[in-house]
Amino acid sequence: MNIKRWITFDLDGTLMQNPFGAWVFPEITEMISGILGRPHDVVSEMVVEHDARMRGGRYVEAYDWDDILRERFRELGIPDSIEIEPLVRKHSVPPKVKLLESGILELLSDLKARGYFLAAVTNGFYKFQAPVMEALGLIDKFDEVVTPERAGAGKPDPAILRGLGGQIIAHVGDRLDHDVQLANRCNVAAILIHKNLTADLKSLSPLLRVKEPAGIQLCIEKARKETKNALWNELTAGLVPAAIIDSLHEIPVILDA
Repeated sequence: MNIKRWITFDLDGTLMQNPFGAWVFPEITEMISGILGRPHDVVSEMVVEHDARMRGGRYVEAYDWDDILRERFRELGIPDSIEIEPLVRKHSVPPKVKLLESGILELLSDLKARGYFLAAVTNGFYKFQAPVMEALGLIDKFDEVVTPERAGAGKPDPAILRGLGGQIIAHVGDRLDHDVQLANRCNVAAILIHKNLTADLKSLSPLLRVKEPAGIQLCIEKARKETKNALWNELTAGLVPAAIIDSLHEIPVILDA
């Protein structure tokens, strides 16, 4: 019996731009400010709660934006009157949402033609991700879409991958704390995508970039940003990717190495 060989992909920041930051969250802020009759930055409060849940290892709850918003309604003493999913669907239209590179759909089709199974592994709930994926033609390219509320776990908890049978060859993502750490915890090749590499790093193969001082420093600076800790100065083993790519189109190069 043939064993399925999987390549898993993060979505936001890796394959696509969702409408939350530029469209959904601003509309929520506007709606709540209207209810209160005064300006109120509810999204900043929601992000604080999200970060607290992440620090507590409550990865599924951290991305339950409906629950986080309901909590804010209770704190503000106003009726719960906003559903986020319809707002996501409303704004899931180009150019509000977009693929982050040209040729992504063709690349995914090529990987499937090579015999790989593809899974989107995201910390966003399915009801928030599916409208964006549908609008961009992504959803039909994946054999599985793995989300926290379906898997009962979120990145970087390895349990989020437990439903995929077979062998995971690599996980591709744009974050060290979520994607690279997940892959390393699962003994899977961690492929970090980082746009706008320097010319010196671009001249190297993806597998060699992380071995260079410039590649290590790039990861340290990224870790500082993700952890919001400017004093971070050491790249721990769990955050070291197997490869750094500037474009998703470098993935076949790694697979063929």
